Amino acid sequence: MAETVGVLGLARSGRAAALLALAAGESVFASDAGSGAEVQDAAAVVRQSGGEAETGGHTVERLAACDLLVLSPGIPPDAAVLRDPRLARVPRISELEFAFRHLRTPVVAITGTNGKSTVTAMTAHLLKEGGLNAVAAGNIGLALSEVALRHTPPDWAVVECSSFQLAEIDTFAPQIGVVTNLAPDHLDRYAALEAYYADKARLFANASETSRWVLNGDDARVLALPGNAPGQRFLFRVAGPLAPGQSGGFIQDGMLTLRLGDDDLSLVDVHELRILGAHNVANALAASLAAALAGAGAEALRSGLRDFGGLEHRLEVLGEHDGVLWINDSKATNVASTLVALQGMTRPTVLLLGGRHKGEPYTMLLPALRDRVRAVVAYGEAAAQVQADLGGHVPVTRVDGDFATVVARAAALARPGDVLLLSPACSSYDMFSDFEERGRQFRELMPRVGDEPAPGGEVPRGA
Repeated sequence: MAETVGVLGLARSGRAAALLALAAGESVFASDAGSGAEVQDAAAVVRQSGGEAETGGHTVERLAACDLLVLSPGIPPDAAVLRDPRLARVPRISELEFAFRHLRTPVVAITGTNGKSTVTAMTAHLLKEGGLNAVAAGNIGLALSEVALRHTPPDWAVVECSSFQLAEIDTFAPQIGVVTNLAPDHLDRYAALEAYYADKARLFANASETSRWVLNGDDARVLALPGNAPGQRFLFRVAGPLAPGQSGGFIQDGMLTLRLGDDDLSLVDVHELRILGAHNVANALAASLAAALAGAGAEALRSGLRDFGGLEHRLEVLGEHDGVLWINDSKATNVASTLVALQGMTRPTVLLLGGRHKGEPYTMLLPALRDRVRAVVAYGEAAAQVQADLGGHVPVTRVDGDFATVVARAAALARPGDVLLLSPACSSYDMFSDFEERGRQFRELMPRVGDEPAPGGEVPRGA
């Protein structure tokens, strides 16, 4: 007998989950509190495919009559509709879990606080370079349910997993799991940091002896996260060599090096990478390990590492104007990510810092700010908090008004030889629909007279 699947949220993941349920012969009732064009379009697609869909609110009685609730990633765990006691009896899972139940392909799952998208994209790129049909999915943009709907399954699904998606899994069990790093984040949605880390640890909930785990060997919190979960561990380190007998990746004489058996395999010199920052060296090691474990050969790893140009909005070099290098790091939505960006700067920097505050103190940035930053431009809802935390320690200019006004003021503060860096350490939701819109507007506001953008996202030396 067919079940009725309730889908909460009709953005890309929710729409894909609804279509997957319908393709599996289930009845579907999809519900979204929003009523924008994207939601309305998704609801129309669900209806045309044989399901029911509502927008502009939730009919709790209909949701309570469902046999299963599938939650889109954008539904917060404390959403009012989920607190309704009428839904207490209905099992709920994430879209990630629902897609996995229908998936016919092995999974590389990547989680952590920062670097997830880069490692996901790079791993898929390296596998493709090795002739494998690999797709990057999950929180990176392509819903895993869309992959599950494909008639011909890929060789590998490389899946970026957020803490919100992992919180509501049941059977999700990747063949290879990667944890990039752990740092405070989403304190606006978690009551305590431990709860955030606990959701990340759900990656290991269904571990087996055949599981393989790629872990940041420089991060004690990552090393502790699996607990006693079974499976083989592979560590990646940039701060020092691996211990004798350990398998993983490290830097040896400036070369990215893997040790998966008795011998060390040298890949490429760190200066051959086209992505900026020491954190991206760690990301490259993590991706290389995951891809090697999934079947990519040495030559594919070497060529793929050399030509991977990075992702938009992640330390993306836009180009130079009047001697000032513009870098778009809009994806830096927490303090730890901005700290990593600052540590990659070798020029004096004007930093755009602000947006919607996420509960972290900006004082954590002070050591890097003192060393590298000429001025901080504080803006958005967090401007007052940024000024309170950093004013008196480093030059802070608070700018009220729209984003164009903010960027114009920052550009006026920059001098030839400087970096103008958008790395906000905040969410974008005070001014923008998402970090991507914020990054696009920053790109559009860069003057187009003068030097051309750096080709292919390549970072000029000395950035």
